[in-house]
Amino acid sequence: MPRSRFAAVLALAVLAGTLTFAPAARANGNFVFFPTNDSYVSAGSPNSNFDNQPVLAVAANPTRISYLKFAVTGLLDPVIHARLRIHVSAIPDAGSRTGGAVYRSGTSWLETTLTYANRPALTGAPLGTYGRVAANTWYDVEVTAAVVNNGIVSFGISSADANGAYYSNRESGSTTAPQLLVETGIPGTGENVLLAAGDIASCDRDNDEQTARILDREPGTVAALGDVVYETGTPAEFTNCYGPTWGRHKARTRPAVGNHEYLTANAAGYFGYFGPQAGPPSQGWYSYDMPAGGWHIIVLNSNCSKVGGCQVGSPQERWLRADLAANPARCTLAYWHHPIFSSGDRERPELLPLFRALYEADVEILLSGHAHQYERFAPQTPNRVDDPMQGIRNFVVGTGGRSLQPDFGTIVPNSEVRNGTTYGVLKLTLVPGIYQWRFLPVANQTFTESGAGTCH
Repeated sequence: MPRSRFAAVLALAVLAGTLTFAPAARANGNFVFFPTNDSYVSAGSPNSNFDNQPVLAVAANPTRISYLKFAVTGLLDPVIHARLRIHVSAIPDAGSRTGGAVYRSGTSWLETTLTYANRPALTGAPLGTYGRVAANTWYDVEVTAAVVNNGIVSFGISSADANGAYYSNRESGSTTAPQLLVETGIPGTGENVLLAAGDIASCDRDNDEQTARILDREPGTVAALGDVVYETGTPAEFTNCYGPTWGRHKARTRPAVGNHEYLTANAAGYFGYFGPQAGPPSQGWYSYDMPAGGWHIIVLNSNCSKVGGCQVGSPQERWLRADLAANPARCTLAYWHHPIFSSGDRERPELLPLFRALYEADVEILLSGHAHQYERFAPQTPNRVDDPMQGIRNFVVGTGGRSLQPDFGTIVPNSEVRNGTTYGVLKLTLVPGIYQWRFLPVANQTFTESGAGTCH
C-alpha cells in the first residue's frame, strides 16, 4: 500500500473525472428548511384558530397540539438524517418538564384555518420525544423516518403533561424559528458503518445509556475506543455497568483497550469479557476488514508500557508495519485509546512511531478517546503539518458517557472542530474510495457536525 506523493497526486489526477470520485463532491449535503405553516390547536376552544399567537403550545388539560409543515426540496442524494429543531420561547414559564412527543401528521391544513375541530390526525408511533426543556434553548429530535425524499412533510407535537411548553413559531424570525435539518449523502448499512466512542460506562451514571440508545437505532460495527468501563475494569464492572448499556451490542463490538482496563492486572476483566474480539490478551492489537466498503481496520494498544513499548522495533510497531504490508487496501482506518493530537492536554507523544507507520502507509483516519471531548483535525503529518494529500485525519471521541471535559487548553495546530459538552457517537460511513462522518448527539442535544473525504 505505501505510495509516494507523486503516485498519490497522479492517482487523483487520473481518477478525478471518474465515478469513483464524482460522489465525493456530493457525499454530504446539509439542508435547512423553515416551516411554510405552523400553528397550534386547543381542545378548550375547538373552533378557534391561533395563528395570531406569538408561540406554539403543547400541553394537556386542555389538550394543545402544535403543527409544523415543511416543503422539502433540492435533495439529490439519499436522506441520512433529519432532525426537527425547535426553540423554547423566552416568555415566562415557557419551559416544561415534558417537551412533548413528535408525530407524523396529515399535510392538508393551513395555519390560517387550522382548529382543534379540523386538525389532521397524528399517525404512527412517536418519531421522538423532547424531554425536559428550558426557556430560550434549542432542542433537536430525530425525525429521519418521516423525511424520505423531496415533498411536503408535516409534524404534530403533543404532550400528555398539563405542565406545557411554549415554542417559538416561524413568525418569530429566522434566529428562533423552527428548523428541519436534513443531511443527505452516502447510504449507510450495517456492513459499511463504524460507530465510535470511548470513555463509556460507569455504574454511578446513566449517560452511557443515552449513547447506547444511539447504537440501538444505528446498524454497524461498534468501535469502543477504550476506558469502556470505570473505574478499574473489573469483571463485575463489565457485567454490571457496561453490560446493561453498550453491552447490548457486544456481539458487533470491536474494542480497543484503555488505561482504566489495566487498573485490573493485565486488563483481565476486559480481555475476559470481550474474548477473541479484543485480540490476544498479551497484546491487545489486531485488525479486521469491512469488505462492503473495501476498508481495512487496525486496532492498536496505546498503553505502550504494558506491551513492550511503542518505539521503532517494538513488537507492536513491527506487527503494525507487517499488517499494513499484508493488507494493501486503498482505504485504511486505525484506532486506539490515547490521542496523539489533542487540545484537551492529553497527548501521548510516545505513540509517534506508530502514527508514523500509519502515515507512511497512507492511512486515512485515526480515532482515539481518553480526552472526554470531541475534536476533529484536518489531515496532517506526524510533525503537525497540514497535508491534504497524504495526511491522516484524526478524531478524538471521548464522549461515550463517563463524563465530559468542557474546557480545552491550548488549541493545537490543525484542530478544526471542538466540543466538550455533548455526549454522543461518531458515525463513519465507509465506501470504496470515500468516507463520510457525522457526530450523533444524545437525545435533546443539538451539537453535531459532519463531512466527507476521499481515500489517498
